[in-house]
This record gives sequence, structure tokens and C-alpha cells, in this order.
Amino acid sequence: MRLWLVVPVKPLNEGKSRLAPALATGERARLMRHLLQHLLANAVEANCFTEILVVSRDPQVWALAHLAGAGVIHEQEYDLNLALDQARRYVLQQGADALLVLPADLPLITVRDIRELYRLGQTQSGVVIAPSRDGGTAALLLRPPDAIPFAFGPDSFHRHSQLATEHERARQIYHSPTLAFDVDLPSDWAELQVRQPR
Repeated sequence: MRLWLVVPVKPLNEGKSRLAPALATGERARLMRHLLQHLLANAVEANCFTEILVVSRDPQVWALAHLAGAGVIHEQEYDLNLALDQARRYVLQQGADALLVLPADLPLITVRDIRELYRLGQTQSGVVIAPSRDGGTAALLLRPPDAIPFAFGPDSFHRHSQLATEHERARQIYHSPTLAFDVDLPSDWAELQVRQPR
């Protein structure tokens, strides 16, 4: 399976705005840098991907991606789903037969999570979805890459599940407490300090 990983990343100084009550702009940028490096390191170690692509319009993010050995797509759109469509068109042109989308803000993601997503994607074509704790989508594997439209945003786990049904695609759900945890709110940040004390 020629699986490509796509990681969409906002400009570091714009990300995690909902953490503003807990972290200043510079601290949020440092957090995003750390989370991206953590995700890319796990992705490289998992050794599952034909190529790893980071989609962003931030030159700082491009530099971090290159340091990790990842490719870069210069984001043309200011909308997450449109940016992912841009990446999907590219990977299809490159001959990918599967695509995994992972957000950069997964502080507890493990190599095991990534390898399990890969294993599930290998078992059959269709859609593999990992839910986040707030009803979003923590991971989305599509085989083929255009199996369903992207519907990231509020309640996206339900929307991606519906799209799999509408497009008559087999659906598998991967439940993982490490993958389900992301850092969006001050309460998430406080919980992360308890789970991963410095």
C-alpha cells in the first residue's frame, strides 16, 4: 500500500488561539513547534509511509518539515478542507493509493497508533476514522485517497462516518486514548501538564 501522510499545520503564530487564556502567543508557537516535531518523529519511526507531506503557508513550518525529512506543500487556501483537497490532488498525481491525515496537535500519539492505522488501512479499502474526545476526527485514512470528501470541523467524526455511508465505503473505527487527546483548550493544556509533567 502506497500510503502518504498529510499533516496540515497553521502558521505557528496563528495556531491554538483558544489557548490564549493560558499561553502567550510565543508560548503557543513553541508548543505548536514541539507538537509538530513530535508527530513527525513518530511518523518517521513508524516507517509506514511512502512520503510524509506537511501542508502549510508558514516558512517556519516548512523548515521544520524539511529537517524531519518531510516534503512540503505550500498551502494556497485558508480553509483546512480546501488545503487538504490541494494535498490530495498532489498525492493522487504521485500515484498514492491511500492517504492518512493527522493533525499536528496530538501530544500523546505513538508509533503504535500510526502502525495500527496502517494495519487497518491494509485490511480493506475504504475509510479508517479515529475519533477525538470532542467529536472531531483525530485521524482519517482514505483508501483510495479520494474515497470521501474532507469534512474536518465541529462534529467531523460523525460527518466523516456519514460520508463513508453515503459513498458506500467500508468504515473502520480506531479508538485510541492517546490519539483522541488533543490540545485545544486551557483545560486540555492543564491535563497535559498532569499527564506529561515537565
